[in-house]
Amino acid sequence: MSAMAKALFPRAWVKKSFYFQARVSCVRVKYLFLTWLAVLVGSWVLYVQYSAYTELCRGHECKSAICDKYRRGIIDGSACSSLCDKETLYLGRCLSTLANNQVYTGSWGDYSGLIRCNLGEVVHYELGEEPEPHRQAFAFDKPTRGTSVEKFKEMVFNHLKSKLGEDPNLASLVSQILSVADGNRDGRVSLPEARSTWALLQMDEVLLGLLLQDRGHTPRLLGYCGDLYMTERVPYGPLYGLSLPWPLVSWVPGGLQRAMDQWFTPSWPRKAKISMGLLELVEDIFHGTYGSFLICDLAAAHFGYTDRHELRLTNTRVMVPEDEFRRSMQVLKCETDADCVYGVDCHTSCDSTARRCRVEPLQPNLAKACGALKDYLLRGAPSELREELEQQLYSCMALRGNAGQMNMEHSLILNNLKALLWRQISHTKDS
Repeated sequence: MSAMAKALFPRAWVKKSFYFQARVSCVRVKYLFLTWLAVLVGSWVLYVQYSAYTELCRGHECKSAICDKYRRGIIDGSACSSLCDKETLYLGRCLSTLANNQVYTGSWGDYSGLIRCNLGEVVHYELGEEPEPHRQAFAFDKPTRGTSVEKFKEMVFNHLKSKLGEDPNLASLVSQILSVADGNRDGRVSLPEARSTWALLQMDEVLLGLLLQDRGHTPRLLGYCGDLYMTERVPYGPLYGLSLPWPLVSWVPGGLQRAMDQWFTPSWPRKAKISMGLLELVEDIFHGTYGSFLICDLAAAHFGYTDRHELRLTNTRVMVPEDEFRRSMQVLKCETDADCVYGVDCHTSCDSTARRCRVEPLQPNLAKACGALKDYLLRGAPSELREELEQQLYSCMALRGNAGQMNMEHSLILNNLKALLWRQISHTKDS
């Protein structure tokens, strides 16, 4: 090797070494920058999540406010001692989606269920600050001191009458509510128990749940303290068995969502039994014991089912007494039929002359229930049944609330559909 080549070799090696070190330094800087960026973004996400959690999940506030009033003798109920003294009633995982409507999984001895508590105005505070209790949901000032049991019964009766209208069975419903009000089962309703019961009755979802739980259509009320109450857990829900996390809902196409819904349903005989439960619910609230009710949102998310595949209406807020619906629509001004909507899907038509909504619902509950069950029941249906089932479902969906002879058609279609499903599942172990 010439002297010149020997001189050039170390120079080239040093040059390559310099380039290599510079490249390593550049990569290291990139990694450091990405790590710093990941930490920054992660911290921001944690901050947002924690802020959202502390804003939505305020169970400690709820318990503190309830137990304070219980210890001061303002309220009482079947769950008060377990919640505040014995601490055997636990608030578990937070399910709240609204800050003033607290929802938690809960356990109470051998029972597991959902605990709900209403909070007043939402207080905004900075991260790291301790929120101050600010409860204005109920003042628990009724009934007042000195109110007799007979006067309280009259208060309850008049409240039910305002909600449900005139009904000959209201007196028996009052007796049922007073039985629930006697939380410690001592044979009398104390003033604190009466105040808790009165607060619960102001919430339509509790009142309607009490109306339907004897028929097994809603989760059973397990206990209460003030306006905090616990209902039994419905293990399977929603109806289709799959609930996407809210960030994914807007990203997954509707067609794919419907297909995914169907993948997570039980076997067909079990779907038929669950569907029978929905039809029986519709039957029981159509000119039922305490009048007629409308279901104004028949989305699958509002229903669940038990281990025995018995349907439960898990959100009674979607129900409304028909008298209340008519009163609301009667005063509603309109330009087109699109203005005459109550809830999500209780519709009436617009009287263009008077510019007022008519009071007659366009679709009965049964027609909407059949629409909700169509895809659910037809997928996987036995081949020998499918054609007849499809015909009956479409006849059911064509029912109109303002048609003549609707009551007769309603009963005929409902009975035929129930009989068809029952023939298929009566011999199965799930029946």
